[in-house]
Amino acid sequence: MKVKLNKSRIDGCVRAPSSKSFTIRALMCAAMASGESKIRFALDSDDTEASINVLRMVGIRIDKERDSLLVNGGKFYEAQTDLYCRDSATTLRFMTAIASIIPGNTRLVSGPSLMNRPIEPLIEVLRQIGVNCYLCRNKAMVIVEEGELNGGLVNLEGNVSSQFLSALLIVGAFAEKGVKINLISQLQSKSYVLMTIECLKEFGIYIEFSEDLTKFVVKKQLFRPTEYIVEGDWSSASYLLAMGALSGKMEVTNLKMDSIQGDKTILEFLRNMGAIIEKNATGAIVVKSSKLRALKADLKDCIDLLPTMAILAATATGTSEFGGISRGRIKESNRVAAVTEGLRRMGLNVIEERDRLMITGDKTQNAIIDSWEDHRIAMAFAILGIKSGGITINNADCVSKTFPEFWGIIKDVGGQVTISGK
Repeated sequence: MKVKLNKSRIDGCVRAPSSKSFTIRALMCAAMASGESKIRFALDSDDTEASINVLRMVGIRIDKERDSLLVNGGKFYEAQTDLYCRDSATTLRFMTAIASIIPGNTRLVSGPSLMNRPIEPLIEVLRQIGVNCYLCRNKAMVIVEEGELNGGLVNLEGNVSSQFLSALLIVGAFAEKGVKINLISQLQSKSYVLMTIECLKEFGIYIEFSEDLTKFVVKKQLFRPTEYIVEGDWSSASYLLAMGALSGKMEVTNLKMDSIQGDKTILEFLRNMGAIIEKNATGAIVVKSSKLRALKADLKDCIDLLPTMAILAATATGTSEFGGISRGRIKESNRVAAVTEGLRRMGLNVIEERDRLMITGDKTQNAIIDSWEDHRIAMAFAILGIKSGGITINNADCVSKTFPEFWGIIKDVGGQVTISGK
């Protein structure tokens, strides 16, 4: 699917989608709890459907009822076929850990883009606590064999993916000896680990952890069913807020101001760049367009904001500098390379280093942008297209991974969007 964007004036009010990360965490926790849990306002997207489908394939009943998912958990059955996790890294990594308590041998397979993302550190630490699991077929399948989840002490790298740690925290309560985790490198994307801990607490699981987030203790305990409300997603909202800052006025609802989501820092970044940000009487965040200035920021704890910040920098006066970007190379695409290539096609000066990206704002030229089949690349360049016009995005249907309604919302708030090749 191709999407062409022309310069537009935006004015509208949009409800931010529910959090993908909290939805999947709640699904996994509900699956572990004996009894029925209700997950309200769960996100409906490709990634969340991947989690729902694989949980159903191992015996978890999940029904949709109006604005809720009803999850009957606590008893897993042996999978009769491979568990296809699509391109959802969260689903694959969390289910690899959960498979250690599922009867029989479990085989997890992934979509093409996920095959290139790391999972070896998780497999290694699972082996340390007694799980017989391995990677095979050119990284296309993870096999977890039936056995005992003994638990014990593990050492884990913290700078590859926070999802490895979150996966251990979720399954650790089932280990006979519990699990103690020592991080041997600095934890990045800390907020996602705190989100896991917060979600676990709602389902009755309490995690002990050091103030510097280097040591974690999960004691053996039972999940309890609950009613869980999924909050709005600051990652997805970042595109809406950025669109307001560049091209008119945008009101965004369904965002929790005291959220622990790391991507909430988009508000701080926008303010520091000179965007006009208000909060109206209904609690909506209102962002109005203004002349932006360059920004220097570290993105290591909010790496999903890299594409959003890159397109904001493309319109700002001066040269923006973003550090802590190296993990952006191992997401759904190499996002550092993707934003660099796209902005250069538009005539902008971009300097790419291993852990730093420098972007000089300027007028842009018309360009055809490759989304790299990455939802965040497609959405970010769409916002730039609304600002400057003359942008066509290839493989634009990839937004369904986290934000299926994105293109319709752009039209609804005044964006001139032409969709072809469906």
